Amino acid sequence: MPDHLHLLVTLQGKADLSSAVRQFKGRLTPVLRQYGLRWQQAYFDHRLRVNEDRLPVFLYIFLNPYRAGLIPSSKSWPGYRCHPDDWTWFGPMTNSSCPMPEWLD
Repeated sequence: MPDHLHLLVTLQGKADLSSAVRQFKGRLTPVLRQYGLRWQQAYFDHRLRVNEDRLPVFLYIFLNPYRAGLIPSSKSWPGYRCHPDDWTWFGPMTNSSCPMPEWLD
């Protein structure tokens, strides 16, 4: 997305979400400043439980630019990245890396 991002990450060990976000934002802040950008004041987070279904989250992130009208559903969003292990199960559900038409109804 041109003005925000969505991340789905796996925290390792005893890492907590706020520490992970702080480290992530801290490392990117110098780059953002080079372009006159900064982080917004607040952010929304949600921690998935072990038994929660990941598919709705994958679909939300995957479909976000299409639903925002930033790209036609016949094209692959160039900013989407997915770990190969996750793409193994999620990729075959897509229409050659594009959303299925019924997903956008």
